[in-house]
Amino acid sequence: VVAPNFIAVNITFQNTAGAIKHQAVAVRNGADLSVFYSCSFEGYQDTLYTHSLRQFYRECDIYGTVDFIFGNAAVVFQNCNIYPRRPMNGQFNAITAQGRTDPNQNTGTSIHDCNIMAADDLASSNTTFKTYLGRPWKEYSRTVYMQNFMDSLINPAGWKEWNGDFALNTSYYAEYNNNGPGSNTSNRITWSGYHVINATDATNFTVSSFLLGDDWLLDTGVPYNASLIQATN
Repeated sequence: VVAPNFIAVNITFQNTAGAIKHQAVAVRNGADLSVFYSCSFEGYQDTLYTHSLRQFYRECDIYGTVDFIFGNAAVVFQNCNIYPRRPMNGQFNAITAQGRTDPNQNTGTSIHDCNIMAADDLASSNTTFKTYLGRPWKEYSRTVYMQNFMDSLINPAGWKEWNGDFALNTSYYAEYNNNGPGSNTSNRITWSGYHVINATDATNFTVSSFLLGDDWLLDTGVPYNASLIQATN
């Protein structure tokens, strides 16, 4: 997808190659100001290539195993269901592999108010597979998880190295106010690039701030939350 202002609604994008074929992209999106609403992305390794520019995904289902949300867009996933699947034996799951190559790029992956749960084939597996929130594909990889539900499949370390100590200090990985059994940050990795952030920092990765979504999303008719979800008493 390359056309600016592209909108997809109620479409399933599936790559049927299966885990044994390794990298098998279902969608490669390099369209600026693009929106996917109520869509499903189904694959294993490298399912959704959020290649570049500004992107918004709302109420979508995303299935995969290794690095299944990857690329260097400025992208927000909101109210989505993220389903790690059963990988091949000997593999682990990594939900994201963000590809920022320069600290001045205003790119990154923001996952906001989503549900992260095991797909049926992973939940029913007798084999134990580790699932991580992400790993640094490029030197300045940037990914933020905010106000999500994380089920128990998330490994307590949270994040996985790519290759030795590559990018562990230059990447930016952050978590804010997530919930669920996989959200406990007390045993997370201790890289200098990892942060548990406050609301002020998290606001930088909202639809309004990160995508300037108020300038263009209203015209799409797709619902969105511009800012952090406020707690109700």
